[in-house]
Amino acid sequence: MLLELARWLEPHWSAFGVFNYITLRAVLACGTALLFGLAAGPWVIRRLTELKIAQAVRTDGPQTHLVKSGTPTMGGALILIAIGLSTLLWADWSNRFVWVIMLVTFGFGWIGWADDYRKVVHRDPNGMPAREKFFWQALIGLVAAAYLAFAVAAPSGEAMWPLFKAWLSSGLTQPLPERADLIVPFFKSVSYPLGVFGFIVLSWLVIVGSSNAVNLTDGLDGLAIMPTVMVGSGLGVFAYVVGRTDYSKYLLFPYIPGASELMVICAALAGAGLAFLWFNAYPAQVFMGDVGALALGGALGTMAIIVRQEIVLFIMGGVFVAETVSVMLQVAWFKYTRYRYGEGRRILRMAPLHHHFEVGGWKETQVVIRFWIITMMLVLVGLSTLKLR
Repeated sequence: MLLELARWLEPHWSAFGVFNYITLRAVLACGTALLFGLAAGPWVIRRLTELKIAQAVRTDGPQTHLVKSGTPTMGGALILIAIGLSTLLWADWSNRFVWVIMLVTFGFGWIGWADDYRKVVHRDPNGMPAREKFFWQALIGLVAAAYLAFAVAAPSGEAMWPLFKAWLSSGLTQPLPERADLIVPFFKSVSYPLGVFGFIVLSWLVIVGSSNAVNLTDGLDGLAIMPTVMVGSGLGVFAYVVGRTDYSKYLLFPYIPGASELMVICAALAGAGLAFLWFNAYPAQVFMGDVGALALGGALGTMAIIVRQEIVLFIMGGVFVAETVSVMLQVAWFKYTRYRYGEGRRILRMAPLHHHFEVGGWKETQVVIRFWIITMMLVLVGLSTLKLR
């Protein structure tokens, strides 16, 4: 919004041309989201408390978490509002990628809000049934994946429709341009063409998978939000690189016109996340809830798809991946041993992984900070793929 105003004023006062620089708008977006979150946070927490929107703690979780019962939840709404406001002010809304990220972020946020609402109103720690939640996630993820297949491959927004018609007229066999290939990090010229259907399937898995991965990680005070900020910031660097012809050519990445605008959204996410961490740090004054975790995970997955760094997201989000795999292995092993031996057995003391260490004797703050350190190192490894190719 302010970008359009600046462009309108630029012919009359050339100083407004500075707002065309994405790096400046990214800094302003981060600052706007941060200041809004810090200013609105206390009011949001008071309102959540007055409305008795409090966390219902699982009885089968660690016993140390029972004291958290009654802590306001659904604080992720503060993050989404800060991101939305900051993006509205500083992003270029004519950019096709801005719209799809906002669709996924707020679409998944709506799913999380409905889940949290059921937990709060009905006092049911399980919230929305898993099948219902997965259905809406799958639907939004499929729409976004289908759109991105042509949005990423097309050199501009206007070229999307001709590309789609050409694919239809070819009998659904026309391959996508090379910029839509799956890039393998650490190699200069190793990439794999996916085709339209392959691109959609992979993108769907990344969006839905990353959304649920962040949600599973959100179990301790500050555990999920800081890795989200770090991974989002790392993806912002990739967005800036692949969205510029000079940098992308020098670093041997495909040039994706318009992708650099994602740096503004990544910066807004970082600012909003840090503001939320101010209130979510141990002992938490407010919890994120599914409204924040599902939305932020979906946003990270969508960003990674646009900048063609799905594998790098897997690396940088290693903590999210480990948390998800721990749950999958725990459930699979329990079901297998119950079928095989008549009694379910566990691999971990408790899943997700952070509970395993917590039950094993680590303090909550130790788990959180050590997972932050691991994420920081993994993000640096992911960023190293910019040059180590």
